[in-house]
Amino acid sequence: MTQTVSGFSKLSKSEKINWIIKHHLQDSADARTIILQYWNSNEALQNLHDEFIENTISNYYLPFAVAPNFKINNAIYTIPMAIEESSVVAAASKAAKFWLDRGGFKAEVINTSKVGQVHFNYTGSIQSLQDFFKEIKPKLISATEALTGNMIKRGGGIIDIELRDKSELLPNYYQLHATFETLDAMGANFINSCLEQFAHTLKDEATTNAYTKQNRLEVIMSILSNYVPECLVTAEVSCKVEDLKDNDGINPEDFAQKFVQAVKIAEVEPYRAVTHNKGIMNGIDAVVLATGNDFRAVEAGIHAYAAKDGRYKSLSHASVENGIFKFWIEIPLALGTVGGLTKLHPLVKVALQLLGNPTAKDLMKITAVAGLAQNFAALKSLTTTGIQQGHMKMHLMNILNQLEATSEEKQLIVAHFKTHTVTHNSVIEALKAHRTK
Repeated sequence: MTQTVSGFSKLSKSEKINWIIKHHLQDSADARTIILQYWNSNEALQNLHDEFIENTISNYYLPFAVAPNFKINNAIYTIPMAIEESSVVAAASKAAKFWLDRGGFKAEVINTSKVGQVHFNYTGSIQSLQDFFKEIKPKLISATEALTGNMIKRGGGIIDIELRDKSELLPNYYQLHATFETLDAMGANFINSCLEQFAHTLKDEATTNAYTKQNRLEVIMSILSNYVPECLVTAEVSCKVEDLKDNDGINPEDFAQKFVQAVKIAEVEPYRAVTHNKGIMNGIDAVVLATGNDFRAVEAGIHAYAAKDGRYKSLSHASVENGIFKFWIEIPLALGTVGGLTKLHPLVKVALQLLGNPTAKDLMKITAVAGLAQNFAALKSLTTTGIQQGHMKMHLMNILNQLEATSEEKQLIVAHFKTHTVTHNSVIEALKAHRTK
């Protein structure tokens, strides 16, 4: 039975580790070694990482990689990616190279507005509430002036506040639905601060206003939404069908037809759409992580968008019209290039420098392109050679590491599987045969 503890957060890092080793890891010397070996030898850097979150005992590393040769709106990018899954970076790089000489990727930001809400209950008449809201709306905005001044100077701030009646869904439930422009900041703290001020003003005005003082108005909570269906970016590639011809000997007309059909299947079949979109997120999440953004918020918002029409479906689309192949994506992305980890995490700084210190709009375009590239590479494999051929070759090194192969053995086995199909069992047998010799 595991142990409970009081005051754990007040213990030093070493004390936390000692308690965990004793009570949860059976005094394992190996566990202690693993935890300690991931500490950074640079004390200042380690302290910085320790202060990102609470109760830190070590660091958890993900590979930090780059995918070169991305031509986006006629500019060349090398895209940073942080991810652990085999073949993702290779696939993105391959797609970038494929489209490099076919016009590259085109990307456009449609809108950047974000959403926050004050959720409240009200028991009076809707007309009285509407009249009350019209009266206090200017006060809601003016009460936030201390919060919004700097943002307004840069061209952002509060776009609008609406009263929304949700009482048909939940009795007595209403919202203040606010939209914001936060420019290069993701804006969570700014939005939440504004919303909490809205809530204070709403409560204060409700206690004295003639419309509402006879009826109960109760604020439940104030919080931004990670569903940002207006904060949209598009990315696309296109070329003549005949230009899809590659060194793989695939017939371009057949390939285009199968590719479009594969996308259409993901548009109508949720079981396929989930895996299809997961592949898109392989590219998106890797860039979001590398640039210090919130991949959980991005994931939640994008998947909600995939189901916005009442059925979960593909985020990407494809067509062949008048001999032109086109493949595109439209997704909501709330990203920032200032604030949060962007000025704290050293590798995040490097990632943003690598991208030319992009604006938030630029980063939206780059990230959407990474998702589209990943999706193209996956669908190209699925509709031609199959996904496992390339994936398992990239996974080969992971299998060899699990089997504790030496450097010499790795070289020999990798050479062997250049002309053989990789499976877990086939790698075991090949390594066993080599060791027997």
